[in-house]
Amino acid sequence: MTNESDRGVAVRIDWDAEAVAFDDEPDHGLRDPEVRLAWARRLRAWLPDHPADVLDLGCGTGSLALLAAEQGHHVTGVDGSPAMVQRARAKLAGRDAVFLLGDAAAPPVGELLFDTVLVRHVLWALPDPARVLRHWRGLLRPGGRFVLVEGVWGTVPPVGLPAGRLTALLAPLTVDVRVESLSSQPALWGKEVDDERYAVVATV
Repeated sequence: MTNESDRGVAVRIDWDAEAVAFDDEPDHGLRDPEVRLAWARRLRAWLPDHPADVLDLGCGTGSLALLAAEQGHHVTGVDGSPAMVQRARAKLAGRDAVFLLGDAAAPPVGELLFDTVLVRHVLWALPDPARVLRHWRGLLRPGGRFVLVEGVWGTVPPVGLPAGRLTALLAPLTVDVRVESLSSQPALWGKEVDDERYAVVATV
């Protein structure tokens, strides 16, 4: 029987293997100027309009962290893959950002508090999203916000986290929840998509 720690190691090894080519996906590396601009505009709308402390969980190679840093925010990124963290550190060398190796579900940030918890395509894969969200809520300052980009992909079987379920999980933890559909914005993905993709911005 595979326990949670075993699954964590397996996922880490998989992402280490994926790290070399991870940025080749248009929405991962943001190398295409149109895709990069689309994500920069979305982040500008979702993140605070003043310099803020942003916690980017499951940060991968740091593409969103870089956009946030370019917009004047201090970013702390956390990822469970050493290879991803190494690439993120290189990508943001000289920027106002730090990257930590650790579990996105329980990030190793000590007593630090943040203005925003930013997570893209991570929560759906964690074993107990309700528990994880409660933990993340404790990392936010009063008036802070979640920025969660999620979706449902595939058909047999579908994987992901429907928007309705995520908003229900957030309801007891937040005072305001806004859902923005992203499925009809091909510039974000570098292609047309027909599955459910969305962002939730929720204030605590």
